[in-house]
Amino acid sequence: MAVHNHVENPFEYVLEKLSWSFSGAGRRDRAARAAARVEPRVRRIQVAELWDSLRKGLADFAAARDDVVFIAIIYPLAGIILAALAMHYALLPMIFPLAAGFALLGPLAALGLYEISRRREKGQPVSWIDAGRVIESPAIVPIVGMGLILVALFGLWLAAAYEISLLAFGNGPPGTIHGFVHQVFATGAGWEMIAIGIGVGFVFAVVAFAISVVSFPLLLDRHVDLDVAIRTSIDAVRANPGPLALWAIVVAVLLVAGSIPALVGLIVVVPVLGHASWHLYRKLVEPPA
Repeated sequence: MAVHNHVENPFEYVLEKLSWSFSGAGRRDRAARAAARVEPRVRRIQVAELWDSLRKGLADFAAARDDVVFIAIIYPLAGIILAALAMHYALLPMIFPLAAGFALLGPLAALGLYEISRRREKGQPVSWIDAGRVIESPAIVPIVGMGLILVALFGLWLAAAYEISLLAFGNGPPGTIHGFVHQVFATGAGWEMIAIGIGVGFVFAVVAFAISVVSFPLLLDRHVDLDVAIRTSIDAVRANPGPLALWAIVVAVLLVAGSIPALVGLIVVVPVLGHASWHLYRKLVEPPA
């Protein structure tokens, strides 16, 4: 949306000051600072544009699949390692929260995929090495700041999930997989834990989605401050509640489908979704005048 005057809440004020200090705003001239404060205009999109984004994401994956698959192997490996650690340290009840919460970090993990799609748009050669060039972006500091926000949300979700797990496992986790499954699905406390966990997890997912669906690709694409990127992302969700709610469901379903065969399907699902998210950003945010 166009730049506008409004009274900042404390959260926005802190984000603005952090963004200025991290990105060296004190050393920038006033024109550059003003440009970084201009909020991009967001568009209203139709559901058909979601499918077009997926098609373009699949095309990007097909064009650079060798390099992208190399990158994407990290995601199932990370999930397997987290699950193994949870089981090793008798944190079996945290496996599901870890798997679900890992999706909160998806936009951060997809940065390299955004870079590949961005370079393909410009007709530039792409490889997994080029994907790593995202660290050379002039906006790397606000990108890191956005990543830290998602990591903080992930940590808060795990802390909340642990407290919720005490409803069913207050006396300690069971010693076997069978005991764990019985405690979760065959007791009233287990079903209460599931219901509360889904409700709380939904809130975390909505917050993470709203602040990140546009912010990461926007920061990678052009020079804006961190708080501007977050507000633009929220504005995009407000302008397109129906299509973006459907997009969130599509992402969740595909991630679950990719996770079922021992997380192997994520090698394909994550890159396609990452590339598609870049193309969706292009549809949601107008280019600079």
